[in-house]
Amino acid sequence: MIRQFIKTLFGSLSALTLTACSPVTLLNAMVPESAYQHRSDLVYGEYDRLKLDVYQPAHSVDSQKPATVIFFYGGGWEAGEKADYKFVAEALTSQGMIVVIPDYRVFPEAVFPEFIEDAAQAVAWTRQHIAEFGGDPEQLFIAGHSAGAHIAAMLSVNPHYLQQAGLETEQLRGMIGLAGPYDFLPLTSPTLKQIFGDDASQWQSQPVNFVGEDHPPTLLLVGNNDRTVLPRNSYRFAEKLKQYGNDVELIELSNYGHVAMVAKLAKPLRGDGALLAPIVSFVELHRH
Repeated sequence: MIRQFIKTLFGSLSALTLTACSPVTLLNAMVPESAYQHRSDLVYGEYDRLKLDVYQPAHSVDSQKPATVIFFYGGGWEAGEKADYKFVAEALTSQGMIVVIPDYRVFPEAVFPEFIEDAAQAVAWTRQHIAEFGGDPEQLFIAGHSAGAHIAAMLSVNPHYLQQAGLETEQLRGMIGLAGPYDFLPLTSPTLKQIFGDDASQWQSQPVNFVGEDHPPTLLLVGNNDRTVLPRNSYRFAEKLKQYGNDVELIELSNYGHVAMVAKLAKPLRGDGALLAPIVSFVELHRH
């Protein structure tokens, strides 16, 4: 999905490169590496895919230890590679944050809720080890795009998953969701039905069904031109969070489609920073 979007944007430029060079590789090659130091393929669980990358800012922006953002990529719960999201890491490390990008099991290797459980393990690993990278384990944020936003939301509103990993949701400083599916029943896709199980149990996969009081602060970003994950997912989730008195902010970005809601974090596509700026402001507001 993100590869196709970037291929469209950079079609003429890609034609000048070797055919083996994918559009995402090309985009990441245009992202400056001076903003971060990088450690890759750190093992956080027992399955082959359970590895993560840590990006440290090259330069501190203030005297505090940096906040850490754990970013879960999208891909319909059946695709995705952490290496494709170096541009996300550059965007956030350039603002002084540490960024952790985990791989997690996807369909058909895993079905719901196994990828949520993987994500919880990644958060637990980060809390245990982030001080080794100059971070503060008390300053953890989770974030995600599309299916990754769904994963982050489930960790935020359903304490079961973090508790399994020895954590509590109160140990998160906030959740950032970009174009996330939070209230997406009924399912029509045969693949999604395999991923999320029979009709009687699918309700358990919906973040909106677990909203109560005292969730971590939440930032929801949505593109009003998104036809893949309809904006109503974010509107309904925000409304439910507000109904229970939670701290939630929803920002709508005009003319942003689904993949633009992550691709426009990349420096070559960032423009005026309309997507990055509210993320930075949210982290700064809640990192105390």
